Amino acid sequence: MWGEALALIDRAERLQRRFFEVSGDAWEPPADVVEDGEELRVQVALPGVPADAIAIGVEPDAITVSALRNFPRCEGEGCIHRLEIPYGRFERRIGLPMHALNLARRELSNGVLTLMLRKKEGV
Repeated sequence: MWGEALALIDRAERLQRRFFEVSGDAWEPPADVVEDGEELRVQVALPGVPADAIAIGVEPDAITVSALRNFPRCEGEGCIHRLEIPYGRFERRIGLPMHALNLARRELSNGVLTLMLRKKEGV
């Protein structure tokens, strides 16, 4: 039984390292940045993270998304069979020319945070 449990944990850790970069005490969720005309759309995968827990920081050369993804709870006598989605504190810093962009809108839907950034006129 312990051998199976250790094999599952090892497999989950390998999968996590493959898809998520862990640096120090925080993990980094995957992100997409797509430019479309006058806007940039940043999408960050945040499964199980409530919208009101997400902090967005804007610096001159980057935007930062951070929060805490809580450890999943088992109800009653339930048990966890597999953990592949990271939990704990995360932070993702995405290098962008924020001096030329305005954060126009943010939306969390289906576990994906979407940030719409509009290009400033004359920059």
